[in-house]
Amino acid sequence: MKKDDAGLSTRCVHAGELDDPNGSPHTPVYTTTTFKFPDTAALLDVVEGRREGSLYTRYGLNPTIRSLEAKLASLEGAEAALAFSSGMGAEAALFLAHGREGVICLGDAYGGTLELLAEQLPQLGIRTAFVLGGELDRLDHLLAVGFGMVFLETPTNPVLEVFDIAALAEKAHAHGARLAVDNTFASPVNQQPLALGADFVVHSATKYLGGHSDLTAGALMGPQALLEPVWGWRKNLGTMPAPETCNLLARSLRTLVVRVRQQNASAQRIAEAMAGHPRVRRVLYPGLPDFPGHALAARQMSGFGGMLTLELDADTAATTAVVDRLGLFAIAPSLGGVETWSPSRSPPPITA
Repeated sequence: MKKDDAGLSTRCVHAGELDDPNGSPHTPVYTTTTFKFPDTAALLDVVEGRREGSLYTRYGLNPTIRSLEAKLASLEGAEAALAFSSGMGAEAALFLAHGREGVICLGDAYGGTLELLAEQLPQLGIRTAFVLGGELDRLDHLLAVGFGMVFLETPTNPVLEVFDIAALAEKAHAHGARLAVDNTFASPVNQQPLALGADFVVHSATKYLGGHSDLTAGALMGPQALLEPVWGWRKNLGTMPAPETCNLLARSLRTLVVRVRQQNASAQRIAEAMAGHPRVRRVLYPGLPDFPGHALAARQMSGFGGMLTLELDADTAATTAVVDRLGLFAIAPSLGGVETWSPSRSPPPITA
């Protein structure tokens, strides 16, 4: 069986791995900045694109980085992938390469993304627009006047709004625009945007792909021809992750399916328990039958994710007191890690 024909769990482990001459089961860490050649002709073959080879780490032409990118592409069913030093680095390079005709942000999004779109890109003359989930008529108008990209998260941060990727891809393509989906909250385990018609998938690999709160990275997946201009922006913006980070991310991806499926189950149990709690006003989680986007999520996702939002029947002070009393949840600005315990088991005793 070819590696590309294997299931997702197998591809998480084996896709992209190089055949190490010393017998390592995983691609080694090549920490070198540059690579030597036997002669000038061999160097020029790589520089001028006549053959693939290692050249210079800032360009991404490093075996550890290329191995990770092959694995990332396999997980999203993409022709190619580019690794970045952060998810914001991936988004910035994508918008600079393919957003010159204007970027529409549909629905809520990560704060850094909103800042980039609202403040930085307009300084470069790039039009941006923001459309709420209930304003799809505005989306039609903006596409009709020439915006070239629709960008969205699904599920969104923080209210977990779910968007119909296939319908939005059809709408964008009808106007000659491209659709980019931030798949961070879902992960490739729960959702495959490219298979639903999206042109690009972006990830903050810091979150579920990394999964251990010990690395910062980003990823962009899509067709090879569309990623080639993004590669140039990454190269000259200097947003290449270090080989050590790529190796750590490749390690994390080997357990991605196991981690995310457990997180799905844990979040579902917590959501159901909190939905019946007298002091909880509202639970936002796509896995709950009364969640507004439940039917769509069930159709386009294979799991509902590890994130949920609780609205307590309390004021700010009381809500803060609840958060401060949590014993196993870290008060930290990230997600996707393994730090909390599954509700299917008892937490360990806390000792001084």
